[in-house]
Amino acid sequence: LGECDVAFYSKRRDATRLRRRFPQSLDNLPFLLPTEDSSLRVSLDQWFSQQQVRPQVVGEFDDFSLLRTFAESGHGAFAAPSVLDAEMRQYGFGMIGRTSAVRSRFYAISVERKIKNPAVVAISEAARQKIFG
Repeated sequence: LGECDVAFYSKRRDATRLRRRFPQSLDNLPFLLPTEDSSLRVSLDQWFSQQQVRPQVVGEFDDFSLLRTFAESGHGAFAAPSVLDAEMRQYGFGMIGRTSAVRSRFYAISVERKIKNPAVVAISEAARQKIFG
């Protein structure tokens, strides 16, 4: 369907302070991450290494909603697709920074080789135009 940058978030009160020295401000920062078998985690680990920062991993999650719940409770910063920025702000998070070097990709999976179902076609085109356009 599309792809976007990845942004880094924390509680709004901390994000302003951390934004000034991004990405170095992520070094030793308590961080909530996807599990090691996810493609986003692999990309994040590579990016952290390139930036020479080592966040302090305090939790690993398969489920983004659970990760967000821990972040809401103040347990650490996290990465999320930048397309979710408005939603993250609604939950009280502020953006620390973002990078286009790590991409979040979204897919529609179908058993058909060529999408024929009008509803799936409409969803795919709307996502491309309105969310990722």
